[in-house]
Amino acid sequence: MTRRPAHTLRSARWFAPDDLRSFGHRSRLMQMGYAPDDWAGKPLIAIVNTWSDINPCHGHFRQRVEDVKRGVLQAGGFPIELPALSLAEPFVKPTTMLYRNLLAMETEELLRSHPVDGAVLMGGCDKTTPGLLMGATSAGLPCIYVPAGPMLRGHYKGQVLGSGSDAWKLWDERRAGQIDKTQWIGVEGGIARSHGTCMTMGTAATMMGIAEALGMTLPGASAIPAPDANHVRMAAECGRRIVDMVWDDLTPARVLTADAFHNAIVTAMAMGCSTNAIIHLVAMSRRAGCPVTLDDFDLVSREVPVLANVRPSGDTYLMEDFYYAGGLPALMSRLTRWLRLDAPGVNGRTLGENLRGAEVVDDDVIRPLSNPVYAEGALAVLRGNLAPSGCVMKPSAAESRYLKHTGPALVFDDYASMKAAMDDESLEVTADHVLVLRNAGPQGGPGMPEWGMLPIPTRLVKQGVRDMLRLSDARMSGTSYGACILHVAPESHVGGPLALVKTGDMISVDVPARRIHLEVSDAELGRRLDAWTPPPARFERGYGWMFSRHILQADQGCDFDFLETQFGAGVGEPDIF
Repeated sequence: MTRRPAHTLRSARWFAPDDLRSFGHRSRLMQMGYAPDDWAGKPLIAIVNTWSDINPCHGHFRQRVEDVKRGVLQAGGFPIELPALSLAEPFVKPTTMLYRNLLAMETEELLRSHPVDGAVLMGGCDKTTPGLLMGATSAGLPCIYVPAGPMLRGHYKGQVLGSGSDAWKLWDERRAGQIDKTQWIGVEGGIARSHGTCMTMGTAATMMGIAEALGMTLPGASAIPAPDANHVRMAAECGRRIVDMVWDDLTPARVLTADAFHNAIVTAMAMGCSTNAIIHLVAMSRRAGCPVTLDDFDLVSREVPVLANVRPSGDTYLMEDFYYAGGLPALMSRLTRWLRLDAPGVNGRTLGENLRGAEVVDDDVIRPLSNPVYAEGALAVLRGNLAPSGCVMKPSAAESRYLKHTGPALVFDDYASMKAAMDDESLEVTADHVLVLRNAGPQGGPGMPEWGMLPIPTRLVKQGVRDMLRLSDARMSGTSYGACILHVAPESHVGGPLALVKTGDMISVDVPARRIHLEVSDAELGRRLDAWTPPPARFERGYGWMFSRHILQADQGCDFDFLETQFGAGVGEPDIF
């Protein structure tokens, strides 16, 4: 391939002309101690770093950015670090999902407004992967993704712990009186013992894997544990690779094709992915001009089994084990009958070329097709009069008896009242009830918080119940498990059918038939809708005001309506005067 000449670099618009404005640009770089030899004729590489003091998933990024810079310099580029929103999943309230699109906007505008030719995107904590990739896709510059990588396995008194998944289970045991305070503090200190993302197959691991399946990372990058020396080498290699990508003009438009999104869906299902994968992939695909729908996920799910025996879909293993077993290339090597192997990647090779030589080291961690963890894919999309635009369930992480179930609704209008009721041991509830939480969607939450794994009522926990059917327009953590039906669309806050459910109504769920139904007549639902009053607006000013007016529903990916353009269409280069 013929490389572009240096004078065509985008950054040359800022630095090459012999005029007063470019004089200012060059003099200000020299003010920072750089000399013309540092940048002249070289690609300027933005390193978009989502490090912060309060994001443990990215705690190592302060050092990794130096590793990326080293690689850029080795390849003859000029690196500049651009800090961006960190979106620390454990701490940001009410939910990082409220700000995913803000990170996407920031990323796009950082790249468009600065004199850069390509970008290295550093993320991993749940919303940072889609946010960074959505923004970079719209900006349209060559970019490569550096996944943060999972943390090490958790441990407590000989027990291997997985973040999120084991926390939920052990919390139920604490509520049941089986774990005392001293033991609980020991679990707190042992469950997260290194930097890096959740080491279960939660949203972070899912989205990093999806980034790799899309071709936006180096092969094998997504599962490298954050503290591993291989992670350092991968970061430096990304720095080297992005320089070549700029010379070759290898933009997201050439990588994020319809084939790439198909491959991502196939791989996500085999991973036992987070339910959040649907929302993020839909949004990412619409940014790329290759829109996928809920039906695409469901179609693939019926064919592709879960092969990654990683919690919460699996019983035993964590992401560290998945990496040792061969990581994502090994998993994908068992999916070739469904994959489109001609899809290109950021390393300049096709998926088929990147999978050559990949092998599974441990058949129990990454199962063969003859012995799957779950015979169908991780997710199912249900439709019916309760969810005309669809809702999502993770059957592989639920008790099988709830995959076909009818029970009375127990309805809550907000999380606070639901939580108080769950702790009330006099609550009249059985394991056959369907717990319903509404006003928790994109507008109602606000931001669609991860409230969908409603707690089992304490009364039932003490009777040994550990799962029951739960229904909401919220999301749930990818580390969660159980018979939770999520992302009900349209949401209750805008008058979706979930707003019309009353306690005692019978709800029927048939996962094999992909059906969910409220056993109430259309006439009665019409009367209830006529009597329904819209709730007050969540925001009167600021970012939340903008969010409420432009957020799309869950089945459309929850992007802002005004951001769904193809690869920066309609937004040109900034004027320089």
